[in-house]
Amino acid sequence: MSETEGKLPSDETKKAGWTRFWPLVVLALGFALFFVFDLQRYATLDTLRDNRAALSQWVAAHYLLAIVIFIAAYALMAAFSLPGALAATLTGGFLFGTWVGGAATVVGATIGASILFIAARSALADLLRAKAGPAVARMEEGFKKDAFNYLLFLRLVPAFPFWLVNLAPAFLGVPLRTFVIATFLGIIPGTFVFASLGAGLGVIFDAGGTPDLGLLRQPQVIGPLLALAALSLVPILYRRFRSKP
Repeated sequence: MSETEGKLPSDETKKAGWTRFWPLVVLALGFALFFVFDLQRYATLDTLRDNRAALSQWVAAHYLLAIVIFIAAYALMAAFSLPGALAATLTGGFLFGTWVGGAATVVGATIGASILFIAARSALADLLRAKAGPAVARMEEGFKKDAFNYLLFLRLVPAFPFWLVNLAPAFLGVPLRTFVIATFLGIIPGTFVFASLGAGLGVIFDAGGTPDLGLLRQPQVIGPLLALAALSLVPILYRRFRSKP
C-alpha cells in the first residue's frame, strides 16, 4: 500500500467530521448577518404599524402566497434564533386573524425549531456526550424516559427561551419525532393567545395607541398556561409514584 493510499481513510474521516458542522455554521452566520445589516429594526411592531395598510392590501390580493411566505419567514426566524418572535406572532394575528395566523405561526415555528434541533444534534450532540460526566449521562437517561412530557412542560411555560428549548433536547438524545410533536402541541396555547392579541392591533393602531404587552403577564393569561404546564407533568409524577416500593 502506498503512502497516499494509507492516508485516504483518515482524510475522508476528517472531511466527514467537519461536514456535520456546516448546518450549524450556516445558522450561526445567518444570526450574525442579521445584526450586521441591522435587520432587527424591521422585526418590531412599529414597522407593522407604519406599513399596515400596504401589508393588508398585499395579503388581501395574495392571501395563500402571503401565508406561505409568513410560514417560511417564521421558520427562518426560529431556525436562526433571531429576536422578534413575539412581534412576528402578533403580526400573524393582525394579518390573518387569530386562527389562521396562530396556525401559520405554529407550523413555521415547529419547522424552524426542528431545523435548529437537527443541526445542533448532528454537529455537537456526540461531542458533548463523549465529554460529559456521569451526572450528565444520568440526566440524559432520565430526560429520555419522559422526553415528551418534559418537552411539553418546557414549551407551555413561556419563561423558557424558545432557542434554548430547541438546543437542550438535541444534546440529551431526544428523538426527532418526539421533539416535533411536543413542540407542535406545546406552543399552540401561547401562540394563539399572542395571535388573538395581534388580531386586535388594528383597533389600537387606529386609536393611536401602543399595544400593552404587559397584559401577557396578567394572571388571567399566564395562569391557564401554567396550569397546562403543570398537567403535562402529571404522567411523570404518576410513574414515579408507582415505581416506589
